[in-house]
Amino acid sequence: MGTFRQMAYWLAIVEEGSFTRAAARMHVSQPSLSQQVRALEEELGGELLERLPRSVRLTSAGKAFLPHARAAVHSADRAVRSAREALQLKTGELEISTVRSIAVGLLPDVIQSWRQQYPGTFVRLHEFTHRRLAEDAVREGVSDFGIGPPPLRWTGPVCRLGWEEFKVVLPHDDPLADRDQISLYDLVVAACATGASPPFMPRPAVLTSQVEAAARLASAGVGPALVPENAVPSDLRAAVVRADPPIGRELTVYARADWTPLGKAFLELMRARPWQHAPLDATVIA
Repeated sequence: MGTFRQMAYWLAIVEEGSFTRAAARMHVSQPSLSQQVRALEEELGGELLERLPRSVRLTSAGKAFLPHARAAVHSADRAVRSAREALQLKTGELEISTVRSIAVGLLPDVIQSWRQQYPGTFVRLHEFTHRRLAEDAVREGVSDFGIGPPPLRWTGPVCRLGWEEFKVVLPHDDPLADRDQISLYDLVVAACATGASPPFMPRPAVLTSQVEAAARLASAGVGPALVPENAVPSDLRAAVVRADPPIGRELTVYARADWTPLGKAFLELMRARPWQHAPLDATVIA
């Protein structure tokens, strides 16, 4: 029903009380403004303004139309301002999908830097227990982009960041805690060496989806835990040992389609972090 420009012209006339002053305010010629308002009235099927010698007056239809036209024009103005501010990174919402270990270990420092640079924006984290759930959230449009291992069967843009190593968490009094490195064989032996014979297949002592909980349970002596180095709590009273060969995963940032201005800015912030490459003998896990 009419264009926003026609309604904006009409509101200017109402607020200025004059076609001449409204034309000057809207930076258009008076004949052009009058033509646009007449087109609006013809579409509605009646006059909205009564033209007086030196002013205008609202008709009954104009009085009914006024609050809705004002709300529509103001809403359109706000939409334009919001879009421009988002494009200029002054405001806007950024939605990120990832797994919980990355949300806990890697992202806090990055988000802190982001907030310092773009304080008017808002970040929403979608945390998942499995990488494929995070990928599905990006694929389905729930999030702007995802952070995690290289996504499977992906058609959108993918930016490779670097290597995230996993460390073994043990209590300080564990016999393996004095070693600089631990092999996977050592871990299996340590987990199974309970004095039982013959050997048996180990089973988990505790299952948890919280990486910090896994590290704290390991430090309490429940059993060794393999966790991302970035996610090891700084106050953890435990031995944190490197596996031999090293174990870790490659991290990427991926999007469904082209990067949004906010997404591109966050990507550049992620890439600016100091990243390492996987050792040649590393075991890469997904």
